Amino acid sequence: MVEAQQDVKKDKPEFRNIGLAQLIHYRLPWAGKVSILHRISGAVLFLLLPFILYLLDQSLASEQTYQAFQGLTSNVLVKIICLGLIWCFLHHFCAGIRYLLLDLEIGISKSESNRSAIIVFFLGLGLTAIVGLKMFAIY
Repeated sequence: MVEAQQDVKKDKPEFRNIGLAQLIHYRLPWAGKVSILHRISGAVLFLLLPFILYLLDQSLASEQTYQAFQGLTSNVLVKIICLGLIWCFLHHFCAGIRYLLLDLEIGISKSESNRSAIIVFFLGLGLTAIVGLKMFAIY
């Protein structure tokens, strides 16, 4: 009896923590990637919220500050930074809707969850591309 239990123990896989060297080769599922990006985009939006509100306040204060704000945003580097913030918002919004649906137990199977994560990822990129085309006056 003891020998049978030891054979079963030896056949079970042993899970250990992932080391830094193994982290490079680890394939994270789409749901994990979207989750990490959701957290990163939320943190960026939270940390930059005072700056964004200050810029909004300055743009609405008077006509002169609005023109100064318009001159600032005509710079290509500032447009790229704004596009990054827009991606953060759009990705966070789309992923938030996905998580609300998951909380309602809609799409909780593995295949549906994977599909919704892929949709959220590319929807955020696609919407950001549309805004970027408009921002850089290409569209």
